[in-house]
Amino acid sequence: MLDRESTFADSEIVNLLKTRFVPVAIDQANQRRQQDTEGDFYRKIAGQGPRSDFNGTTQGFYIATAAGKLLLYNNNRDPAKVRRLMKEKLAEFESSDAARASTAAIKTTKVDERYNARLPEGGLVLRVQAKVLDGYEPTTNRWQSIFQSAMSRDNLWISASEHQELVRGQVPRSLQERIARFHLVDNTRGEPPMWKKEEIRRMDMQLRNGRITGVAHLNTAREDRGYETQLLGVVDVKNGTIVRFDMVSKGDFWGAGAYTGGAPNGKFPLAISFTLADGTDIADDLPPQGSRGWLRGYLR
Repeated sequence: MLDRESTFADSEIVNLLKTRFVPVAIDQANQRRQQDTEGDFYRKIAGQGPRSDFNGTTQGFYIATAAGKLLLYNNNRDPAKVRRLMKEKLAEFESSDAARASTAAIKTTKVDERYNARLPEGGLVLRVQAKVLDGYEPTTNRWQSIFQSAMSRDNLWISASEHQELVRGQVPRSLQERIARFHLVDNTRGEPPMWKKEEIRRMDMQLRNGRITGVAHLNTAREDRGYETQLLGVVDVKNGTIVRFDMVSKGDFWGAGAYTGGAPNGKFPLAISFTLADGTDIADDLPPQGSRGWLRGYLR
């Protein structure tokens, strides 16, 4: 969220990426672990930087040649600094022999399926967005302000069999638990802790005459993080296929995770929307965050 509202909100940086670079956005938590051609190439680049221990995070901005020579590592999102470094490294590259050398295409020899999850055939993708509606203390800090107004984005995957149960007017238990565990989360300030199965105190969704109603209550054993919410939605079916799925969860959330600090004090209103993806957004192809390296566990 911070990068979208700072570094990549800078029109000159965006134009440079579009015209002078080949931009690549990845989830380094995958690539640093992948035992395949893609992972090997990423580790080749990242291993030249200061974060070369692949047992920990390697996040940051990298500039490299097509052959994998690292030109820059930076983990500062200040637009002025990033813009300056991009121009400096571009000029450095253009004056080097690498700019005039040809680079052989990388041949994919192996693909680590664990980190290359694909939507099951016949399944559905729902776009999921969350937003904290109120509760923050006023701030003049730019970065805190961005977090406080942020809207998150994730995808929910529905299997082919679950798709058909929805068509028949039933909400399968597997889907209800997936929604609760992996998508009724506050991910507006960073990567959230997902709920454990035993933390689902209540999850009840009904689908009647194309209308979804439901309630959910999630809580940790220590009751220091939870969510009590209602769900309302609409489902339209045409020729045995869902053509519309719109649902909103709105309720009271409390607490934060290790990487989602800065939550409002006490209980605060959190809204989460679920909308059928139509494939027009490149992000529609991204696997759900909760499936990272664990698709079987996510879809079970």
